[in-house]
Amino acid sequence: MTDESQFILDATTESMENTVTHLENEFQKIRAGKASPMMLQGVKVEYYGTVVPIEQTSNIGTPDARQIIVQPFDKSSIGAVEKAIMAANLGFNPKNEGEFLRILVPPLTEERRRDLAKRAKTASEEAKIGIRNIRRNSNDDAKKLKDDGVSEDEVKIVTDKIQEITDKFIKKIDELQALKEKDILTV
Repeated sequence: MTDESQFILDATTESMENTVTHLENEFQKIRAGKASPMMLQGVKVEYYGTVVPIEQTSNIGTPDARQIIVQPFDKSSIGAVEKAIMAANLGFNPKNEGEFLRILVPPLTEERRRDLAKRAKTASEEAKIGIRNIRRNSNDDAKKLKDDGVSEDEVKIVTDKIQEITDKFIKKIDELQALKEKDILTV
């Protein structure tokens, strides 16, 4: 197998691993009953004229399974942090306690659990689409090898291996989604 062929396979695997890692991060944002600082990941705060992630403006902690405490580094920015959490539309109502924000994480209703399961399924489908796009691009790269003088047999071997890698990652996404769905729907 040529170096170019191996490079395509390695790049394909790495890109697909990154897609699965991204999906795992998305799943961490979908809560399954208990409070976690990860629930606020992705919230953007307007902080002194610049939009920054909430982690750069505040300490975020979970004293117990039902609440999140957000303590801004600069007390004067508490209003902006509160506004950003509300604008993120996470279903939370932060309570301003002067020095910090208290977010009570409500127990999940059956309807909310189904909504979260749908969100997990949507994230999984997006990851699968990403995997298929990577496969298509890798197959295109493999077919270009023919123009560089690589034999048709080797191109076929490379495209078959790309399909094997794709199948492996699609299966992993399905497994992750099933686990997350079970986690969400378990009361």
